Amino acid sequence: MHPADPRAIYSARLHDRTGTLAALSQRSSRIAALRLLVFLAAAAIAWFAIGGQLVIWWIAAPIAAFIALVSRQARLERDIERTRRAIRFFEHGIARLEHRWQGSSENGGIRFLDPHHPYAADLDLFGRASLFELLSTARTRGGEARLASWLLAPASPEELRARHEAVGELRPLLDLRERLAVLGDDFRAGVKPEELAAWAGAPARPWPGGMRLLALILSAGAFVALIWLLGTDLADRNARIALLAAGLIEAAFAVPMRARILETIAAVEEPAHDLDLLSQILETLEAHQFQSPLLKKLRGLIQVDCQPASRRIARLRRLADMIDSRENPIVRAVGPVILWTTQLGMAVEAWRAENGPQVGGWLEAVSEIEALSALAGYAWEHPEDPFPGFAPAADACFEAEALGHPLLAGDRCVRNSVSLVSPVRLLIVSGSNMSGKSTLLRAIGVNTVLALAGAPVRAARLRVSPLSLGASIRTMDSLEEGNSRFMAEILRLKQILELPAPSLFLVDELLGGTNSHDRAVGSEGLIRALLERGAIGLATTHDLSLARVADALAPAGANVHFEDRLENGKLVFDYRMRPGIVTRSNALDLMRAVGLNV
Repeated sequence: MHPADPRAIYSARLHDRTGTLAALSQRSSRIAALRLLVFLAAAAIAWFAIGGQLVIWWIAAPIAAFIALVSRQARLERDIERTRRAIRFFEHGIARLEHRWQGSSENGGIRFLDPHHPYAADLDLFGRASLFELLSTARTRGGEARLASWLLAPASPEELRARHEAVGELRPLLDLRERLAVLGDDFRAGVKPEELAAWAGAPARPWPGGMRLLALILSAGAFVALIWLLGTDLADRNARIALLAAGLIEAAFAVPMRARILETIAAVEEPAHDLDLLSQILETLEAHQFQSPLLKKLRGLIQVDCQPASRRIARLRRLADMIDSRENPIVRAVGPVILWTTQLGMAVEAWRAENGPQVGGWLEAVSEIEALSALAGYAWEHPEDPFPGFAPAADACFEAEALGHPLLAGDRCVRNSVSLVSPVRLLIVSGSNMSGKSTLLRAIGVNTVLALAGAPVRAARLRVSPLSLGASIRTMDSLEEGNSRFMAEILRLKQILELPAPSLFLVDELLGGTNSHDRAVGSEGLIRALLERGAIGLATTHDLSLARVADALAPAGANVHFEDRLENGKLVFDYRMRPGIVTRSNALDLMRAVGLNV
């Protein structure tokens, strides 16, 4: 098997995990049958013991065996669930490679979509069949948010080079990505990292150690008094007095601090929910040694002296579980006697005093490593995609060879080379309907997003300078905001014009919502203003009068086009970009092709 064949590796591992699942399921079924036999044996022993034919202590052996079998089956069920998650992990990987991944995630990160962002909606960054859905394998909300932030804002070349090195180290670590994929329950539905970090980072008010010790002594004394009373069938007057005295002393101790304890419990209940996966992810990362500077730095954030971060988070999770257990009837009955809530409140505040300042760093490390791991998984699945090179910030440029759209299937992706390198700073793209103009803009935009996020790009080679990106490709009217399509377009163009320099603009059908005269005058003025601000970019058009703008701005401007041809009554597109201006239109041909009599 060639190591660079991701599909073959995924398929082999999927076959292996499927076989493992079958073996585990078979073993679980055998243990379930054995449990039934042991239960029946215990019932038989109890029956004969009641009849006086056996001593009741004979039942101890089957009960012990039953408990052992229950424990064993619980471990098997955990292994089965993890194996199922591994199967889903490899199935999703194969689906991505076979271009069947669309709709595989819950919502494609739609919560990150801001309609006023300068390019997110135009480039399909979020939602179904989006770039985020293709890239994201994060298990945590923090990991998803970090990846989304990288797609929404460019990083500096120095930071991108550090990410490249980290992604390069993570790329071959398929075992690590599988281990992370099979851990715990779905953290995204539970913990909100911003709430956990805010709670942990707030000033702690720990109780003095002497008070915690006193609470423990009082609860132990009351518990002994309760056992004494229960052991005397409630008849011993001394036992009743001892329990009453212990209760009064506890009340005198606990009532004055009740409001503060309840405030502590209420504050931790939401942030500390569902921490099991977070502790498991931390434990997995703690066990791995990294070499790249960025990964070593991130791992350093979770490396705590004496007790690692995973155990500290697990301790908070146990405290949260114990707080939840107050709803248990037994705890409800015994809890006041042993100062259950009071001791938990003190323990939580002690935990926050010890660990609170570090929680933000732990969450930061997990989020960033998850985002890097997502990019590494994408890089591993696309070994032919290179990392981009970076040009100096002073020279605005975008230079790509064999550029393709990452969201298109390989057999449908037609690649074009695009060069916006001095002196050329503007390409006016003309062409007929459906010829590939908009797809070219999106391919440039999405690859720019990937390049400036730290990911590989869909090209034979790409060199790009640090740029602000703006796109007006899918501008829509808004009833809610009272904007027509034309108003929405010019507001987006104003936003693009105000981007920090240097910028890359991608404009589809420039000022297509107005008449030819206004379009020609407005388009030329806008393009000149963009170029004066140091911008580079492309604008598509059906209006060939706009092509004269490129001629007037030469050598800074140039014309390119897409074309089609009519074969046997059908329009044929090759989606290849060519120099010059298009010479024919296909609007009438398209209308006739769908049966309109024009």
